[in-house]
Amino acid sequence: MESKIKTLPISCFIIAKNEEDRIGNAISSVKDIVEEIIVIDSGSTDGTEDIVKDHNASFIFNEWEGFGPQKRFGEDQCKNDWLLNIDADEYLTDEIKDEIIKIFNDQNHYNFFSMKVTPIYPNWKRPRLFSASHQCVRLYNKKFGRFSNSAVHDSVEINNSKIFYLKNHIYHNSVRSFDHLIKKERSYILLQSKNLKNKNKIILFLRIIFEFPLAFIKYYIIRRHFTGAITGLLTALILAYFRWKRVIFLFKN
Repeated sequence: MESKIKTLPISCFIIAKNEEDRIGNAISSVKDIVEEIIVIDSGSTDGTEDIVKDHNASFIFNEWEGFGPQKRFGEDQCKNDWLLNIDADEYLTDEIKDEIIKIFNDQNHYNFFSMKVTPIYPNWKRPRLFSASHQCVRLYNKKFGRFSNSAVHDSVEINNSKIFYLKNHIYHNSVRSFDHLIKKERSYILLQSKNLKNKNKIILFLRIIFEFPLAFIKYYIIRRHFTGAITGLLTALILAYFRWKRVIFLFKN
């Protein structure tokens, strides 16, 4: 990354809860390019607040009402129109920071910039070979679009505007361990099920039969967890299992 950087007119906001082991890395990855960093916390009981303040970022409590509402609250706290959103378990690479700097230096005409969010396995330093990334708008002008109000799906509503796709990556340490992955997927079952409209019992019965093998193919082959050796295999099995468990939950309710 360039040695001398002038901070950009960007506010970065991060939602968090009990992220003492990851929040410092997230803040450090953006602090040299943005004017302000605001962490929206929903009730941490660990050392998250102390770490945030040690990094000279703002710490604001807000009761949890879902992903969308929490991020919209974060948007309202930011002084700049240009916003950068990352999660507490994510961090910007030097390459994408250089790309963001170039965007502002070139006086671009876009209001929405999509980034590749690329997962990293627990205790891995870099993504696995051919790791599947997903694109999402993380840098945007809030005058032209904001996060949706959905409690589950936190995406920026772009209102048919054009998106510029950045080439480089945000790294995503979403899982601390396999035990953490299991607890995380279990907590999603009820939350996601409330937002699924298709509860036709016949369709659900058929999905009970086919959901696990199809989900395993999706995660292991299509999303290329097969490149992650035994870690990739176990990850795909866990993700497919909880997709199947969600269908079971819907069928019983």
